[in-house]
Amino acid sequence: MTHDNTYGVSEIVGSSTTSVDDAIRTAVAKATEDRRHIRWFEVTQMRGHVVEGQVAHFQVMLKLGYSLED
Repeated sequence: MTHDNTYGVSEIVGSSTTSVDDAIRTAVAKATEDRRHIRWFEVTQMRGHVVEGQVAHFQVMLKLGYSLED
């Protein structure tokens, strides 16, 4: 018996004024509200917004992998 799986991939963008970690966690938590079977994430881009010489905002682009239902 094999356990071959097929996965879908979608992209989302998360943001936070606190940290990159918070941006990732918030985006994944929000995505799981309406997407099922999310199995992994990959950060594909990171950027931020600078205001008066200080980091004011973090933004991350994520790929989410999810298993497709039979």
